[in-house]
Amino acid sequence: MRILLLIIITLISFNSLANTPYDWQLGFQEPASPVMRSVLELHDFVLIMMTAITIFVLVLIIYVVIRFRKSANPNPSKRTHNALIEILWTAIPVVILIAMAIPSFKLLYQQDVIPEADMTVKVIGHQWYWEYQYPEQDDISFESYMIPDEDLEEGDVRLLTVDNKLVLPINKNIHVLVTAGDVLHSFAMPSLGVKKDAVPGRLNETWMNIEKIGIYRGQCSELCGTGHGYMPIVIEAVSHEDFAAWVTETKTKLAMNEKNTFAKAKTK
Repeated sequence: MRILLLIIITLISFNSLANTPYDWQLGFQEPASPVMRSVLELHDFVLIMMTAITIFVLVLIIYVVIRFRKSANPNPSKRTHNALIEILWTAIPVVILIAMAIPSFKLLYQQDVIPEADMTVKVIGHQWYWEYQYPEQDDISFESYMIPDEDLEEGDVRLLTVDNKLVLPINKNIHVLVTAGDVLHSFAMPSLGVKKDAVPGRLNETWMNIEKIGIYRGQCSELCGTGHGYMPIVIEAVSHEDFAAWVTETKTKLAMNEKNTFAKAKTK
């Protein structure tokens, strides 16, 4: 009973970490964008279908084992065909696949077709850090490095904390351009339903619309060398007013730096 109570309390306490991976996590992180909500809905629908099919097959196997065991059928039937059953076991899987395909195609369309964008951000993967550019905010550009274990402060998440976050406004359609400067990387943000490969010499694109203020964490999801596990992505979603204030503050800091990098401007 104490163990069950401890598990319940632990799960409740993890609600505050909904946008951050936590120990013994089951399932996805809490969705914070329309795309991720659609991903979760499709996942749950397919999971229900798979569970129902598995239970049906298990029940059918148990029935066949009991009903047609040797002691109950000393003289087994020699029947080899049944037209109705053969039609059913062909038609029913087709219907199930169509029922799964329709929402799958809708989700693919939602992910790939970028709506009219309110702003654009460019993400560049490097070994082993990220570079973020804001072409519509006077070309703000800075690098984001993981904070090593010895520099972590209370409340920081190991391997998922950076020196410079990607700051974005909520409730805006954000056009994200993704590329790489050296090898393959992948920009992935589970809570937002975003995962796009960063390919050197190629510009891929995706989009996001963050619905809630908060901190969202992801990682590079493409093996890119020995530092692959040390390329966290941290997005700070803020209100429109706070984003405008951040842009003004950041441009001031960049103006102090001749190399135009926010990471170095912070140290001045």
